[in-house]
Amino acid sequence: MSFLGRQSIVAALTANGLRPARGRRSGFGSFLAGFVFNETAPQVLALTAVDAAVHLTRARRGGVRAKAGLALAGASALGLAHMVRQSRRAEQVLEDALEEGLGVDYVEQLDRVPDPADLATSVRHLARPFDFRDDGVRVISDVPYTEAGRRGTLDLYLPAGEDRIEGAPVLLQVHGGAWVYGTKEKQGRPLMNRMAAQGWVCVAINYRLAPRDPWPAHVVDVKRAIAWVREHIAEHGGDPDYVVITGGSAGGHLAALAALTPGDPAFQPGFEDADTSVQAAVPFYGVYDFAGSTGLANAISMRDAFLGPRVMQTTWTDAPDVYEAASPILRVTPDAPDFFVVHGELDSLVAVDQARLFVAELRRTSRRSVVYAELPGAQHAFEVFHSIRSEHAVRAVDRYLSWHWNTWRHGLEADSGVEPEALDDSA
Repeated sequence: MSFLGRQSIVAALTANGLRPARGRRSGFGSFLAGFVFNETAPQVLALTAVDAAVHLTRARRGGVRAKAGLALAGASALGLAHMVRQSRRAEQVLEDALEEGLGVDYVEQLDRVPDPADLATSVRHLARPFDFRDDGVRVISDVPYTEAGRRGTLDLYLPAGEDRIEGAPVLLQVHGGAWVYGTKEKQGRPLMNRMAAQGWVCVAINYRLAPRDPWPAHVVDVKRAIAWVREHIAEHGGDPDYVVITGGSAGGHLAALAALTPGDPAFQPGFEDADTSVQAAVPFYGVYDFAGSTGLANAISMRDAFLGPRVMQTTWTDAPDVYEAASPILRVTPDAPDFFVVHGELDSLVAVDQARLFVAELRRTSRRSVVYAELPGAQHAFEVFHSIRSEHAVRAVDRYLSWHWNTWRHGLEADSGVEPEALDDSA
């Protein structure tokens, strides 16, 4: 491919990263073209500079096509540099969110205050963004938790070494994939590796998928996984009384919904009496409005064009109650657990407005703490592999989880800032 051809592709991808399309079909295309490209902007910027430098050393470099290629390379470099700056801004945005949601003194509940070295981006991870090996972690794979075969298995991420752990905090990871695909091995690895290396027990689950298994099979399996953790995690060193749930996209939806519906018999057929409560939830770029109750065009389009025919296998018109029951934004109560909601500003699959409205409802109704971080320049699925932005996000969630675990086990808590009278008046 010619220099002009290469730079034309980079320029188009850079433009998509800076201004992704938002429509149902065009938004999916923008996501596919952008979610890896956006997070590898530093690497692409370096390659663009090298490509331009090599081209300038060639004897024949003065033609119109060459000049056009150099102009595109220059424009791309400016755009990519802006994307890198946005990635770096995530550190401060996340810290501001934690201070706003938990108080400026939240660091006093951490085991230690992070120093600049703790917050620096790993060169190794930038050089190998898809390498998830970690010598500090051991994995026990494919443990059955239901009788659904491969879809009913989970993986355990534990601290490496032979020393037995006991009473460790537990993080349950729910993968995404639009409720129709995805596996436990492919998502959440950077966060689970980090937490397991620091003494947590992390659990990554598969669950049944549509269209073979329509809704609510997905959330039923998530509930079964929570029940399994409550019953069996002590055998692996975890504390069955302390469980935090996380996940991205469809996994973010399922994590939020499970956190808001402990003991709901409609989602616990045959195990209605099991304890499926969690102490906190950390959903990434989740879907919070299945019913279209917010009136957002993105939510209504997703409901009618995808969720209905593929996931729910019934229409909104025929079963509005089913969609409403599946909408986290409609299931918020004063007893909701603590939440840390993370969403990308430029998410072209799930409009950031869904996260904003969900957080507003949590802050209006819940008695517990609510943290919200909206990351500038971030596309959907920004944290599935190592990048500048994902490293900052993982470290911020680490700080949040450490704060939450320490406050919980010491009998402390942070409220939502909602006055009890306001809750009583709204009831």
